[in-house]
Amino acid sequence: MKLIDETAVTPDSAKIAAKGRLKEAVDLVSKIVRFHPRLFITAVSGAALFAICTVGSSIGLRWMIDRVILIRFEQGQLDTTALFAGSVIVIGIGLLRAFGVVIRRSFAGKTEWRTAETLTDKVLDHVVAQPAKWHRARMNGDLVARCGVDADATVGVLAPLPYSSSVLVMMVIAASWMLYVDVPLGIIAVLVFPILLALNIGYQRRIDRFYNVAQQELGALSEAVHESFDGVMVVKSFGAEERETARLASITARLRDARIDAVGVRSAFEAMLDAIPTLINIGLIVLGAYRVRSGQMSVGELSSFIYLFTLLMFPLRIIGYLFSEIPHSVAGWRRICELLNEPIMADPAKKLQLAGHGVGVEISKLNYGHIQGAELLRNFSLKIDAGRTVAIVGATGCGKTTLLHLIAGLIEPDSGTIAVQEGGAALVFQEAFLFADTLRYNIDLGTDISTAKIDVAIDLAHCREFIEDLELGLDTSMGERGTSLSGGQRQRIALARAIAHARPVLLLDDTTSALDPNTEAQVVDNLRKFAAEKTVLIVASRPSTIALADEVLFIADGQISDRGTHESLLIQSAKYRELIQAFEHDRETE
Repeated sequence: MKLIDETAVTPDSAKIAAKGRLKEAVDLVSKIVRFHPRLFITAVSGAALFAICTVGSSIGLRWMIDRVILIRFEQGQLDTTALFAGSVIVIGIGLLRAFGVVIRRSFAGKTEWRTAETLTDKVLDHVVAQPAKWHRARMNGDLVARCGVDADATVGVLAPLPYSSSVLVMMVIAASWMLYVDVPLGIIAVLVFPILLALNIGYQRRIDRFYNVAQQELGALSEAVHESFDGVMVVKSFGAEERETARLASITARLRDARIDAVGVRSAFEAMLDAIPTLINIGLIVLGAYRVRSGQMSVGELSSFIYLFTLLMFPLRIIGYLFSEIPHSVAGWRRICELLNEPIMADPAKKLQLAGHGVGVEISKLNYGHIQGAELLRNFSLKIDAGRTVAIVGATGCGKTTLLHLIAGLIEPDSGTIAVQEGGAALVFQEAFLFADTLRYNIDLGTDISTAKIDVAIDLAHCREFIEDLELGLDTSMGERGTSLSGGQRQRIALARAIAHARPVLLLDDTTSALDPNTEAQVVDNLRKFAAEKTVLIVASRPSTIALADEVLFIADGQISDRGTHESLLIQSAKYRELIQAFEHDRETE
């Protein structure tokens, strides 16, 4: 991201930028308060009550000093009626003020976190609604940052907003009261308001760009960390720990520098917020003492005046806090809007056609390339009868996995048509993903699947033995990504999940690669018996597995080079025979 060159900013461009920032801030506030308006209005009402009572408390103080304390010192008498009235005023105003504080803080907190929840749900719904093609083009870490960090940053402005809005009421009432009590002192006191306002605006202009950079770098850091964790095995295998450490260190350094710059500006700003009102307060006390001596105001009036001015300083700091929070919130809001403004892409799975009776999968003149101009599959046509178990074989990079993704509807072909048996297809990836939940949830995914169907799926996927060894069986909670299970066990649970959801077409992307040959043979044999009702396409590289299929599709050069039984292809296709021999050699050298 390019930072603004301050030396190149003209007065006109600065005004335009300031108007743009103000518009963004107003747009942010106007939109996020609409999520829970009743909570926000209640918080503002409590803050307004607090503001009115804050000004009113100075009246009670003036009453007690002039009508009770001074009379007791000067005349030696105690006016019990005035004392009682003053006590009622002070205590009553104090109780109302405390009630206003409770309402403001309680409902301001509810507004902030309810809005964060609503905004996060809105972002998550938008992300979930996007098809797999959209997700493949984005980094998980960046999406996580937008759903979490950016949402939290956006609602940060809501905490001080109710109080800050009531400060405007307090300023108007307080300014009127101070001018009524004493005009010269009132004018000096009121002058602090525009000074602090100008200070806040200048602060926002300076700090805005630092928060923008920090928020962008925070998203980049989240993206890089997730990428590094996901690829931890690759990093370790290639000895790239130092390179990854240096990459993350570079991002964190930029984030640190942006935050240090922001803290530096904020520290200077808060120091001036402390210094200016304090100096003015000292001047008011000195000038007020002269006016009391000259008889132009009473001790009670001066005391209530100074007390009110002192009370106003903290609320004015809250406005400063609001201004300091706005750039941070606007930066988060920008990133969320970037995501929400992206249109929902068409789901390729919804474009799949319905295959004819007795047909499991039918593909006609399909073309697809990950990179434009470099087709991986060319003029690809295929027809598989329902109830068949078909092995897809080919060299690495020939398009086997891509073909399964196209049939599942995860990606969209560049041209051609794909028809799938009614009910759709279930895809089981080579790298099985399990949720940090119970085994039962990882199979039924929270849907209403009967225990009987789950039991059938478990038996077919050959999971019964290791599940019964677990203390809680299906109710056993898995670790993050199912790390408490072995790779082969995770693959079998993923297969059981696909079977339990009863899709007529099963797509297995080398799903049994982590199983030993005996277990793999049992699983594939179970699927063949089960395939009287199911069409099974399995990407395989183990010759023993390939031999169990009803038919083998040999893919080469983006097309079906040959098809038939494993035995027939070994005889009639030299390329297929060479590939199988290579597979066997790799198995022997493992």
